[in-house]
Amino acid sequence: MAVAELYNKNTLDHTAKFQVLEDGSEYSRRKRESKENRKATLLKRIPLERLMDLKVDYAFKQLFGNEKNKAITVVFLNAILQKTGRNQIKDISFVNRELGGEYSDDKQSRLDLLVVTEADEWINVEIQFTNQYDMIKRSIYYWSKAYTNPLGKGMAYKELRPVIAINILNFDLLEQTERFHTSYHLYDDEEQFKLTNVMEFHFIEMGKLIKDWKRDKLDPWNSVLARWLLLLGMVDHRNGKIYDDIYKELEEIALKDPSLFEAFQNWEGLSTEQEQRIAYEARLKRIMDEEAAKREAELRIQEAERKEKEAEQKAKESIARRLLKKGMEIEFVADSTGLARNTVMDIRDDMGK
Repeated sequence: MAVAELYNKNTLDHTAKFQVLEDGSEYSRRKRESKENRKATLLKRIPLERLMDLKVDYAFKQLFGNEKNKAITVVFLNAILQKTGRNQIKDISFVNRELGGEYSDDKQSRLDLLVVTEADEWINVEIQFTNQYDMIKRSIYYWSKAYTNPLGKGMAYKELRPVIAINILNFDLLEQTERFHTSYHLYDDEEQFKLTNVMEFHFIEMGKLIKDWKRDKLDPWNSVLARWLLLLGMVDHRNGKIYDDIYKELEEIALKDPSLFEAFQNWEGLSTEQEQRIAYEARLKRIMDEEAAKREAELRIQEAERKEKEAEQKAKESIARRLLKKGMEIEFVADSTGLARNTVMDIRDDMGK
């Protein structure tokens, strides 16, 4: 049943239930109690920690990359693109996410979500759970593949269509700003006019979004973008956090926002379906294992660098001792070994003990 139909059915059932009551105050009381009970049970039928983390690419693709959920995907994309003044999307078609290279040994690109709008604009959404790649160059690479992929033999360059790259990141990327949503185009260096509208990049940093929420700088009641991004940030399985305060706020909004209501319902259904759950947990484990392996490799490199520096320091100190034994001056030993003057003096004092 569609969301609008569900709302209409609830309204009709509710009216029929109370139309026999003549006492207006009793009607109001029971209506209020019914609304509160519905609010408490409408969305939260499973523990929040059982909901999939929508920042995991598998869960994101199942919710937003599904034909049956196309309506909520359109609302979600419009919430992001309103920042750059793009025309409202009315409809989308999902595109095969495999963008192959021109030659057999070219790098293959598996996109998280690729859609084309009714205005023939291509939108690529990438969601990254961990910081394992050079995200800026990765986004440009994916943009280039999506931009040139439709160009076949005999086609003119003017037939190439705009490609919008949206990157949702579960980590901080840009040190230059505290804003969680930044967007980019090609502009003239001096007069800042836009060269073309075929290239557009969005970077959304979820960590900064949550910081704004904690600082009470977000208003999901009046910002459609805020409510949808908070939906993505509500469950954080990477850090073992569940934001119950976000849930309570969004739950109330969802009772007035049919698209958000539908997203909650579909998200819950996705999270409770056994086959989907198994696939999600396998994907989450793989991501976390990859992150752990990367961290372990970084620690091994740091440990190797530390040991190398210690060995280099010991070699310099050994040379300093030999030079001091030969009666060389402190300044000469420091210049010859690269050791600090105070370090050479400490070595000399230790030798005299």
